Amino acid sequence: MQAAIPCQAVNANNQCPPLWALNKKMKSAHCSIERKDHDEMADSARSKFEWQNPSAIRDANRRRPNDPLYDEKMSTSQKQYWNIKCKYMDVVLFFKVGIFYELYELDAEIGQKELDWKMTVSGVGISESGIDDAVDKLVARGLSWNFQVTLASNSSQVYGFAFLDYAALKIWVGSVQDDDSSAALGALLMQVSPRELIYETSGISKETQRTIRKYASAGSVKMQLTPLSGIDFSDASQIRMLIHSKGFFNASTESWLSALDCAVNRDVVICALGGLIGHLTRLMLHDALKNGEVLPYHVYKTCLRMDGQTLVNLEIFSNNFNGGSSVTLYKHLNHCVTASGKRLLRRWICHRLKDIDAINKRLDVVEGFIQNCGLGPTALGYLRKIPDLERLLGQVRSIVGLSSLLQLPFIGEKILKRRIKTFTMLINGLRNGIDLLSDLQRADHGVLALYKVVEIPSLSCLCELIHTFEERIRNEFSCGQLRKDSDVDDNGANNLARLVEFFIGKASEWSLVINAVSTIDVLRSFAAMTLSSFGAMCRPQVLLKDDVPILRMKGLWHLYAFAENANGLLGCYVPCTSCELTLADSIFMRLGATDRIMSGESTFLVECTETASVLQNATVDSLVLLDELGRGTSTFDGYAIAYAVFRHLLERVRCRQLFATHYHSLTKEFASHPHVSLQHMACMFKPSSNGNGQKELTFLYRLTSGACPESYGLQVATMAGIPKSIVEKASVAGRVMRSKIPGNFKSSEQRAEFSTLHEEWLREALSVSVMDGLLDDDIMDTLVCIRQELKAHFRKAR
Repeated sequence: MQAAIPCQAVNANNQCPPLWALNKKMKSAHCSIERKDHDEMADSARSKFEWQNPSAIRDANRRRPNDPLYDEKMSTSQKQYWNIKCKYMDVVLFFKVGIFYELYELDAEIGQKELDWKMTVSGVGISESGIDDAVDKLVARGLSWNFQVTLASNSSQVYGFAFLDYAALKIWVGSVQDDDSSAALGALLMQVSPRELIYETSGISKETQRTIRKYASAGSVKMQLTPLSGIDFSDASQIRMLIHSKGFFNASTESWLSALDCAVNRDVVICALGGLIGHLTRLMLHDALKNGEVLPYHVYKTCLRMDGQTLVNLEIFSNNFNGGSSVTLYKHLNHCVTASGKRLLRRWICHRLKDIDAINKRLDVVEGFIQNCGLGPTALGYLRKIPDLERLLGQVRSIVGLSSLLQLPFIGEKILKRRIKTFTMLINGLRNGIDLLSDLQRADHGVLALYKVVEIPSLSCLCELIHTFEERIRNEFSCGQLRKDSDVDDNGANNLARLVEFFIGKASEWSLVINAVSTIDVLRSFAAMTLSSFGAMCRPQVLLKDDVPILRMKGLWHLYAFAENANGLLGCYVPCTSCELTLADSIFMRLGATDRIMSGESTFLVECTETASVLQNATVDSLVLLDELGRGTSTFDGYAIAYAVFRHLLERVRCRQLFATHYHSLTKEFASHPHVSLQHMACMFKPSSNGNGQKELTFLYRLTSGACPESYGLQVATMAGIPKSIVEKASVAGRVMRSKIPGNFKSSEQRAEFSTLHEEWLREALSVSVMDGLLDDDIMDTLVCIRQELKAHFRKAR
């Protein structure tokens, strides 16, 4: 990953070294939404530099700033530093003084904390020979781009976005149409997981800023929020002209405008791209603008929809107890060994297939790896020798047309050696990737189905090309370094430039190879997960939808209930003995809720907001999981909301759903409904281990037919450590309440044999019977359906 960005500047010695600028994951001083907060926090963070505190500022003669004779002179180097730093308060700036690179003020605190450098009166520093190691350490600690997102919006809740993977030199653009729940924006932020989000303060509503802050805190790596009021997000026509006049994105295989073809609103996307251009220009990242590739990004299109809250609730990428990756779906599925494979797995999880043929093609490859047990280790041997090809290709692409940097004194040779090393690593990695594909091609172990999953170019031609590049590197360079008889003024730079230009001419073919290798890594990972699982795993049978959506699973078990193992993924084997299902178009999950006290939202309001998004977007093909709906308000209001939502999803939307509740009256209300199956998690009582004659509650983690006879709240309270005397008083109060409450739920208690659906049928029949005139076709169809439903129900009852 290229984290160090050389920028031209002149220091006090009139030399031209690079200033190492690195976008950083700052602490609260740089994470605040408002600039005012930023300044206040920054002042407090300067406690180690007392001479900077306003109350302590003096000149050499101890005069205060309000003294007419106050001397505010600075040295030449100090002026130069501040002239640069004032424009880059959000980056770590390594300032070269002689043979040292130094960090000052807040940057110095980062150097002390992250690099363990010793603090001096002026700051911290290191000799120029150690700068690469220091930058690498900062990158490893997350003080860099993995992804960086700019966001723009209009009054119609359409969000345009552009985000950058600088190391891969790729820019993705797109837009989403959102609702009041900001579910789509949340999905984008969870999918991309950016390290920094840049937005124009005046162009984003307060509600959107609250959503951004909510998802910025999800996961173990927090998102830096950067409001930039100085960058114009608003004029799309000017941004178009700027891109054309500057020759930006000419390296894209297609026009950058083609990436906007499917956007909801082109102008808002261009405005977001303009914000990213402005930020990259400010940081002098011209290689990303000249040679970056602009690609379309779709949050929901052509894939199964999971909004941001669902991704959080299902603990797909981060858990909900410490924000880490343990016991998450991604953690369980990730047996990948290449960096590009790990990223592809994340993209697949976020964008799950809705095409049966495509799913089965992936499953065919996974099955080939499972049935041929020696194939996985063979592929693993190749994959372990493959570096991050995707980002190495981006780094090689970035040097096209940038050879002028080699004319900088003192560092030209160092830059050239680094470029040769990068290019050599890429060629060697591609050689291993092509050898892997050739090996799989020669021996059909059931993995030739891979050719139905991804496009693979002609390997014989690519083998010859790779051989050519290997020969050129051996002849002109030695082990990725300059030959002893070469220097910056020799032909080394020109030779490398010509070689890279020839190589980039085949960039589309190299990208196909990289994608194929990454796909092999992910599918082999699925097979490895299946082979190492604790219990039974099966290949899911994906059915064509006939009349109603289907989800039939037997022997289903949760891998994390037994060991450090999570639920499955379409294209992957699943943890059960058999599985049949029709495809879902979306998954919605509302699991528990807490208040958002800082934004004035109660627990019940949060519940209702999330549930509203489900009701607005769910279809008959959706899968809905709702847990404990109706908390945070009175028992009767909570019950009423839970009843109405469940009935609407059951009888109007008619989707597959798992509705968990502690409202026992609700289970009785729908006990005889023909489309409802009551299940509960089994448990048992066993003698206490301390020999006191009492019984302990043991959960069996097994789904059992029927409604749960008890909620076991008192037993759980005892397990949690609530004093015995309080539990006993609660037990007495519970018996009193049980004797009184059933009267309030009398109607539901009497519905054990007559469900709400039967009531609807009866009302339909009565309304038809009192109609005047002839019965039309629609009414006749309704009567026929009612008759068939009733016959089927009572036949089943007998």
